[in-house]
Amino acid sequence: MAHRYSNYDYGFAPYVTIGEKKRKAEKQIKKMLKKGKKINPVRIEGGKIAKTFWGKSWCENLLSYSDFSNRLPRGSSYVKNGFVLDLQISAGKVSALVAGTGSKPYKIKIKIEKLSKSKWKALKKKCAGKIDSLIELLQGKLSDKVLEIIIDKKSGLFPSPKEIKLDCSCPDWAAMCKHVAAALYAVGARLDESPELFFVLRGVDYDELVENIDASKAISETVEKGKDKNIGDMDIADVFGIEIEAVTTKDTKNTKKKTVKKKTVKKKAAKKKKVSRASKRGQKKVTK
Repeated sequence: MAHRYSNYDYGFAPYVTIGEKKRKAEKQIKKMLKKGKKINPVRIEGGKIAKTFWGKSWCENLLSYSDFSNRLPRGSSYVKNGFVLDLQISAGKVSALVAGTGSKPYKIKIKIEKLSKSKWKALKKKCAGKIDSLIELLQGKLSDKVLEIIIDKKSGLFPSPKEIKLDCSCPDWAAMCKHVAAALYAVGARLDESPELFFVLRGVDYDELVENIDASKAISETVEKGKDKNIGDMDIADVFGIEIEAVTTKDTKNTKKKTVKKKTVKKKAAKKKKVSRASKRGQKKVTK
């Protein structure tokens, strides 16, 4: 009787269906939430991983390099099926938890070099006067000239493979396993929701690309554009994560400080008048 070889005979884990993996992923999410862990799963609606300018440009940039284009598609089904249980983006760093065949999710760490000061300075100079508002920038509604500057492989905003270091806790020997590939795709999906995170990741301030920012104009534009979507009086910070309120608070504090200073000056002047009057009265008494 011929021996039927299993995956274990070749050192591989047994085959698990997509349905089983999905159920397993959901259980792992519930388990982590029950333990009080702060996680941010990536959910994909529809067939496309990314739909907005920043999300699509992130994925397209990675796929434009042969090093990544051959291996990145391995993670496509993983991110679409909800296997990215957590994704965190910070300055120069992406960390993720991705469900796999193991009993615990795999830990992914992706380090991305921050944009150099010289490169950022040159990019700002090229974009000077060409971007009118933060809304246009974060929505990716930019002129062809600006888009060319931003997506340029040599001098643009997006990282090259040389600037990206990948690490996964799974036993796969490949530099880019399907778990890492899923995490990279997940970044594109997350940028659909929060485009400002791209600038956080690259370690630059997107405000510096926009000249003459008028906060009140930006808010009114957002409200006008959002009327059909029932945004109403929603603050621009809720829509794009732009902290405009901080600017207003600063101005208010400065105004208060100025007012206090004026009052203090008035009080000092009043005291001087009282002293001079008292001294005059003293002089009159001495004369008498």
